[in-house]
This record gives sequence, structure tokens and C-alpha cells, in this order.
Amino acid sequence: MRFQHCLSILVLALTLAGPAKSCGETPATLRLRAGIAKADISSPAAKTPGDPLYARALVVTDGTQTAVIIAVDAVAISGIGSIRQDYLAGVRDQLQHELGIPPRNVLISATHCHGAVGDDIEQKTVKAVKQAWQTRVEVLAGTGQGFENRIMENRRLRLKKGGETDVRHAYSLPPGGEIAGLGPVDPEIGILRLDRLDGSTLAVVYNFACHPIQGIPGGGNTADISGFASKVIEENQPGGCLALFLQGCAGDINPVLYKEVNLPRNAETLGNLLGLSVLKAARTIPTKAGAGLQLLNETVALPRADHRPRIAALQREQTRLLQSLAGASLNLETFIPLYLKYRLAGDFPSGYAHEYLRDQQAGRQDWIQLDTQNRQNLEQYIHNIHIMEELTRLQANLALLQMHQARNVAAGQKTVEAEIMGLRIGSFVLVTFPGELTVQIGLNLKKRSSHPATFVAGYANGYLFYAPTIEQALNPGYAQEDCDCLLAPEWQPLFENKAAELVQRLAPKPLD
Repeated sequence: MRFQHCLSILVLALTLAGPAKSCGETPATLRLRAGIAKADISSPAAKTPGDPLYARALVVTDGTQTAVIIAVDAVAISGIGSIRQDYLAGVRDQLQHELGIPPRNVLISATHCHGAVGDDIEQKTVKAVKQAWQTRVEVLAGTGQGFENRIMENRRLRLKKGGETDVRHAYSLPPGGEIAGLGPVDPEIGILRLDRLDGSTLAVVYNFACHPIQGIPGGGNTADISGFASKVIEENQPGGCLALFLQGCAGDINPVLYKEVNLPRNAETLGNLLGLSVLKAARTIPTKAGAGLQLLNETVALPRADHRPRIAALQREQTRLLQSLAGASLNLETFIPLYLKYRLAGDFPSGYAHEYLRDQQAGRQDWIQLDTQNRQNLEQYIHNIHIMEELTRLQANLALLQMHQARNVAAGQKTVEAEIMGLRIGSFVLVTFPGELTVQIGLNLKKRSSHPATFVAGYANGYLFYAPTIEQALNPGYAQEDCDCLLAPEWQPLFENKAAELVQRLAPKPLD
């Protein structure tokens, strides 16, 4: 009886203690270990070489589970760009087979630079992770926030006539007098810092929202803004540091001066600013031992859009705009000199002032009548130009709607699956989405979270094109974010509710 009593006490104690920890460690003594590596994945076939593109790998383990974070300098994890459709599954399968890491524990995030990667990106990514695994060391962790508001702008333009358009190289901007305002930006930089026990920094993970599409002089292959930012961080940390950029909710966020025609496009300037802002904040972050590691991974079915009503509406608008075009006597060759002449000399554009006066003295209005006719032709020609510019915006976005409507019909399903990951390292909380979230989504989730260090990464573990807000998806105008989209407007609350739930499950108690 005494033996049975002791055995019952032992069983009860083990039950209350939860699952056994590896290496005989208890939750209070678990130690965080991490390893880093990177591999050059630049395409050797790029027409114009530029700066290197990398796959950067961070492996973090607490002795009970392992998280792999991979930041890839590419436009997307398949879907668009040069990465094959089977890349994500291929990397995960190899890591599971060779290192025993479950696929759901592997986060692969595209920085969304528009550079070209090589065909061997899968092998190089796996090699980098294996090297990171083999070089793990004990680390201290800390979380903080930086601030940067000089390098980006919201590319959606609110129009006085209603609706919104956006700033793209694919089409012209509307006249400045038609623009009423801009959308929001998110200047917060979310930072996770991992230090070795000797105090040197092993890795800096930073999350920020901005399309890295500025390019470099000469149009070379480039990792763009985030590539230069990571270079600044890595080169200014002694002891060898890896900087991993996790793209935020950048769907409607452009780099500043994106449409500038009087300056060379140079992402290095903006990247240096971002990198310095990360360094400034990271150096103030205290790190400590005992940081917890949690991972959650769920798949959510999101509704596909039926774009037929929107397509029909834009086609009607297209017809209306075409019908508003009217013939004008001018062509481009006559318009430009005539426009300049009437801008330079508004009172007497067609001749010397005394010729007008002589005409009036003789009781004639020949010069005045000529000016009236020319001004009418100029006005009509300018009207036609603005209509044609609007038609180019409409046509580009109508083509996107038609493309995605065809995709959704071909899928034969009313929903599309989205993998959503939740990750917590110490007080750094991250939730991911496989598409181009617009910035308001991230702002909503941060506001909703009770944990100050909550961050959102898009472009992760797949690609589902743009994911606009309900308001943007119902935009009576036309912008890329609400047209280059597979999802119905109802996707937003489904995702935001699931993301909020994951954040709460990751950190139900005060963060360590």
C-alpha cells in the first residue's frame, strides 16, 4: 500500500509538471540558443548585376522546440517572380528530413524586393539553415521599437470627386488639383535583438512596412531598400551579426520620391536611413536570459472574390470616358508650342501687343477671335489628355480584375487557404500572412493587441496577392491594391480575428 501511495503521488506530480523537457531542463531553466547564416541567391543571369541578394537564416531553439526564420531577398515566395511554386514545400521537406524540424515551424518571408534570384535558391536556402543549425550558441533576447518616417509614403490618393487611385509607374497620376489627401503610414520598426553571452549581437530581426522598389542607378539587380538597410546593420555590429528584414503591411506603401523624374532612383540612400534607425533603436534594447519561445500555425479559409460586378462597373466607366473624348484641331506637334505661347503671354499670345491695339483701332477683332479659338482647342486637347490618362489607369486595373476573376473561376472553389503563423520570442510577438497586406491592417492589429511588442509580417509562407481593407476593396475608383486581389472584402475580419486570437494564445500572461 505504501508503494502504491508513493507511485500515485509521483504520477500526480508528473501530470502537473506537463511534458518532459529535453536535457533535464525545467521551464525556469530553459536556455535560448540561436544560429545564423546567409547565402548569396543572386541570379547569375541578371542582365545588369547590382548588389547581392541573400537568403538569411536564423534558427532559434529553447531545447523543446525550434523555430526557423528565413528572410529571402525576392518579390514573393512563388506566385510572382522567379521562385518556383514548390520552393516552400521543398525547403520544409528537406529541413524536416535532415534536421527533424516540423514544416509548421519554418517561416520563410520575402523581403519583396523585385530582384531576380538564381534557380538554385532552394538548395542554398537549406544549406544556410543547416549551417545556422550547426553554429547555435546560447543567446540573450530583447525587444524594442524604432521609428522611421522619412523613407515611405502611402501611395493611395484620395480624390475630391470620390474614390481613390494610386501612385504607380504603370500609369499617370491624376492632376494635382483633384487630390484630396493620402492614406496612413506606419513608422514603427519592430526589433528583436539576440546577443551572445559575451555581449556581441548575433542577430537583429526587424519588421517595417515599405515596398522596396526604388531601384538603383543603371537598373541593376538589387535587394533594394531592405538589402542596403541590412548591410548597414551587419557592417556596424562587431563580432558578426545577421540582420533579417521581415516585410510588414506594405501593400499600399511606396518609397518616397517614387515617381520623381529629376533625380536618379537610388535605394541605397533610403536603405541607409532605415538601417541607421534600426541601429539607433537596437543599441538601446536590453537583453536577458530566459526568453520563452512559442509557435502557432493555422490555416484559414478565406473567401474568393466575385469580381464580375466590379468588372462590369469599370467597363461602363470605360465607355463613359471614351464617349467624353472630343475632336480637337491640335495634335501633339502643334499643341506644345501653342500651349507654351499662351502660358508665357496670356494677354497677347499670338503677336506683339501693338498689333492687337492696331486691330482694335481699325474696328476688327481678328487677333482676339484667333486667341478664343486657340484657347478652346487647347482646353479640349488638355481635357482629352486627362481622359486618356484616366483610361490608362482604368485599363491596367480592369485587366487585373479580369485576371483574378479568371483565377478564381478556374480554382473551382469559393475559398482559398491562407497559412497564418504566430511566433513569440521573449516579448517579440509576430503574426504572419501570405499576401500583401495594406498598412491599415497592421495598424488595426497593433491597436487591438494588449501586448506593446506586436508586429505583423506579410509576404510570408506563400503568396495570395494584395489583401486590402473592406473599404479599399469597395473603392469606387480603381487602385492596384483593390484590383490585384483574389479575396472578397469579407476576408479582413476573418484574418484579423484569427490573428488577434493567435496573439492572445501566444502571450496569455505578461510577457517575459
